[in-house]
Amino acid sequence: MGTEVESSTYSRSERTRYRERLEGSLRELKDYLAGSDFSGAGRIGLELELNLVDEESQPAPLNREVLDAIDDPAFQTELGRYNIELNHPSLTIRERGLRDLEESLKAELDRADERAIRAGAQLYAIGILPTLDGEDLAGEDWISEGNRYSALNAAILEARGEDILIDIDGPEHLSYYARDIAPESTCTSMQLHLEVTREQFGPVWNAAQAIAGPQVALAANSPLFLGSLLWAESRIPVFQQAADTRGPELARQGVRPRVWFGERWIEGIEDLFEENIAFFPALLPEMSGATGTTAAGAPKLAELLLHNGTVYRWNRPIYDPGKDEKRGDAGTSPALPANLRVENRLLPAGPTVVDMVANAAFFFGLVKYLVTTEENPWQRMSFAVARTNFYECARHGLNASVYWPGYGDVPVTELLDRHLLPAARHGLELLEVEDDVADHYLAVLTGRTRTGQNGAAWMTRALGRYEESGLARGKALASMVAEYGTHMRGGNPVHTWPLP
Repeated sequence: MGTEVESSTYSRSERTRYRERLEGSLRELKDYLAGSDFSGAGRIGLELELNLVDEESQPAPLNREVLDAIDDPAFQTELGRYNIELNHPSLTIRERGLRDLEESLKAELDRADERAIRAGAQLYAIGILPTLDGEDLAGEDWISEGNRYSALNAAILEARGEDILIDIDGPEHLSYYARDIAPESTCTSMQLHLEVTREQFGPVWNAAQAIAGPQVALAANSPLFLGSLLWAESRIPVFQQAADTRGPELARQGVRPRVWFGERWIEGIEDLFEENIAFFPALLPEMSGATGTTAAGAPKLAELLLHNGTVYRWNRPIYDPGKDEKRGDAGTSPALPANLRVENRLLPAGPTVVDMVANAAFFFGLVKYLVTTEENPWQRMSFAVARTNFYECARHGLNASVYWPGYGDVPVTELLDRHLLPAARHGLELLEVEDDVADHYLAVLTGRTRTGQNGAAWMTRALGRYEESGLARGKALASMVAEYGTHMRGGNPVHTWPLP
């Protein structure tokens, strides 16, 4: 939800007009989709949220100072003052595209980290920073500058009507009341974008939903929140509860949560935009001046896009109207055509660049395989099973068991090793990825699966080692985060990291 807004409160009449605009925009989108071709060039994109950490391994609420030091528009603010986000340019995956992504991402992060250090912080790619505590979230200083952040905070609290309860059972139990949505800001992710045609959108989204469980088990990197050991990927329940606009009564009635896995397989992108409008009241009902169409005839639909950005699906539909040609001192920049994308939002940041690119290779390759070969697991298992797989894997990581058509109930590591990783390798071949590139990233994933060590497992084991040595939890967390940072900057994949 990167669009700036002007207001933080809205009248009833403004909300009525906004709802009417959304309904009209949906009709306009359907008409445009029915009469337009989308190239679906298969370009990929990546957004990466990062934590800012000081010399004591504590959160550094310095994003304004860090961004000034980095001085690169690719880096932007995020909800928390101890976060920033990198928006990596899109690229093609074919041939050596994944290697290009790894090299580019590493160069961007190395340069930014060098400049961030001058401003008093280091960049950490980690799902939830383990040293964040309740005091970091309790004051007024946690939230970034920008009206959209304070407006979003106010809108969620107004809709909920009471403080936000974060209640999670894992190896340890955490029950914590937050006075605002600060816990949401602790969750940092890597978001993958895949451009598709209109005809491909439904199968691609269904495939992404079907593999969400194994995907999060393989990549889990957030075992701690506020010092407690919870789920392997604690980002999932923390984010869902922190952005929940429902009070307990509405939750008990079965009202859909704002952070939503979904409830059914779909036919096309229209299904998801219809659900957004039918089920979710607008959080930020701000009318835009960006009406009409682009020079290429694509409707801009600013209100629809803003609303879509406040419905937090783990696989989000993206309609991008593109950009008009611009002229300036540097000459003419070409117009960008409208496109459709699936935004995969369930992966945590980290641990290393090679791990993150390997996670991307798994997603893009496996989705391609499932859609192209017509294995179509979404036609052979219920949506409820896919949702159960997702939460089971978020809770237990590589120790989870899942259901998969043709395999039944099976340990997720066995499913990955026997079927999903080879299928992803085949999918990368279909995407024309060079063999040595595909082999490189699949070796990282295979190593992680067979050792049972993803980021979450390493952090949990490392914390145990420090506590066994006699350190109290707070000092053990700081030592573990410092060790994590050393290995993260070393660049070796997480399954090879030694324990302290």
